[in-house]
Amino acid sequence: MAEQLDPAPCDPAPYDALLLLSFGGPEGPDDVVPFLENVTRGRGIPKERLKEVGRHYFLFGGVSPINDQNRALLEALRKDFTGAGLELPVYWGNRNWTPYLTDTLREMVLDGRRRVAVLATSAYASYSGCRQYRENLADALSVLEAEGLPLPRVDKLRHYFNHPGFVGPMVEGVLKSLADLPAEVRAGAHLAFTTHSIPDAAADASGPVAEHGEGGAYVKQHLDVARLIARAVREETGTEHPWQLVYQSRSGAPHIPWLEPDICDHLEALHGAGVPAVVMVPIGFVSDHMEVLYDLDTEAAAKAAEQGLPVRRSATVGADPRFAAAVRELVLERAATERGAVVERCALGALGPSHDLCPIGCCPARSERPAAAGADSPYA
Repeated sequence: MAEQLDPAPCDPAPYDALLLLSFGGPEGPDDVVPFLENVTRGRGIPKERLKEVGRHYFLFGGVSPINDQNRALLEALRKDFTGAGLELPVYWGNRNWTPYLTDTLREMVLDGRRRVAVLATSAYASYSGCRQYRENLADALSVLEAEGLPLPRVDKLRHYFNHPGFVGPMVEGVLKSLADLPAEVRAGAHLAFTTHSIPDAAADASGPVAEHGEGGAYVKQHLDVARLIARAVREETGTEHPWQLVYQSRSGAPHIPWLEPDICDHLEALHGAGVPAVVMVPIGFVSDHMEVLYDLDTEAAAKAAEQGLPVRRSATVGADPRFAAAVRELVLERAATERGAVVERCALGALGPSHDLCPIGCCPARSERPAAAGADSPYA
């Protein structure tokens, strides 16, 4: 952790709990359609269409890996906190499946928790990766308020895309993937940094208003991470591997522009250009959930095999101890700031550390909905 001017560097006060806030996923075939109904609520999508959309899950027995990965991260966080002498309980709640966020917040309140730091399993600025989680927090708080329960204050931790504890494990993953390629194609391998495609309009409006424009903060942040990893790989191997930021997992209507190029189209183009091998680097994902296992390990891998193009997919951060340590640093950094201490924040690359409090106009909502843990929060 960077040096900080704080007399109590391992004091979590004013926080009395950490909430791991994630997306959620089905844990059996019978869960798939109800889960997708939660994800798409309000869009009027017929159940038969949801069954078709859920085919990716059925290929894996109806089980998304994300919940087990969150359980592993919970264990890693608790182990790290205990080893560092940080006494802070860690809870877990999901947006779309059990354990549901509202139920977890209710449990926290009944346990006496009143000031909660929130870690979302999304490292970058975007509506779906930040603002929507803040809306979910506001929705949950409104339910507790209606039940007459005391409301905890919730503070979302800053974006961690450029924290060394997030970047370092991904660098290591790329190095391992390159080493796993046949020696004759290794030096010429390209790096395809992948993240979730989102509508162009959502990307352009991501981040604070000052960062709005083509691609917004969403694209800027991913490009910064890609540069960091590519540079670290070059320094480690002595080889300059060409790279590009590409996208995956598009789910919108065909007439709405989304970020491109798609990973499968990119692999086909690289093969056509004579590129000997590719390492796919899923920098936009914290763990190996369904969009990694299907869209990369299944669909993109099949496209590469069809082309005769050797590919490897590098690891996500998951429950890496370095990431758990980074979360601890983020909690203590925010706690010290809330106590009025001066803290030097840890961040790599050109963009520096992100804001603590999302400003008004940051990743604006698709419709007017209250959002917690921001400058426009109705829950101070």
